[in-house]
Amino acid sequence: MIVVIGLACVVLGLVIYYSLWHSGKSKLKFGILVNEGPYQHQSADSAYQFTKAALENGHEIFRVFFYHDGVNNGTRYAIPPQDDRNITELWSALQEKYKLDLVICIAAAQRRGILDENEAKRQGKDGDNIAPGFRISGLGQLIEAGIESDRVVSFGD
Repeated sequence: MIVVIGLACVVLGLVIYYSLWHSGKSKLKFGILVNEGPYQHQSADSAYQFTKAALENGHEIFRVFFYHDGVNNGTRYAIPPQDDRNITELWSALQEKYKLDLVICIAAAQRRGILDENEAKRQGKDGDNIAPGFRISGLGQLIEAGIESDRVVSFGD
């Protein structure tokens, strides 16, 4: 885990250095795109560490958008072993602390059985499984993040 944190910090430093050098700004607004699930690929952890480091260094995160298998970061029913990190809880805690906009793509979520309360009712399902702090919306939210942010950083394939 220390290697992951170190790598995320190095990547953050390089992205911010390059971005600041070319933009002339002291602080940046980032959009984050997470394309991979929490326990199948390193990119979910890297996205979390990058986002956390950016916020701790005074940068703004306009939105974190979860797409493809990345939507699995937002299910409250994932239960990792006790000796493993719970990436969903980490995202939820970060959202609460910094009031982040954590958006799950509706089409990708439906394909993977992730529903909020409204979508569960609309689809005739008896319950929702979205984690606290996450919300479901469409691809327009990703487009808006690209327009409103200085940089969009993508994690995963």
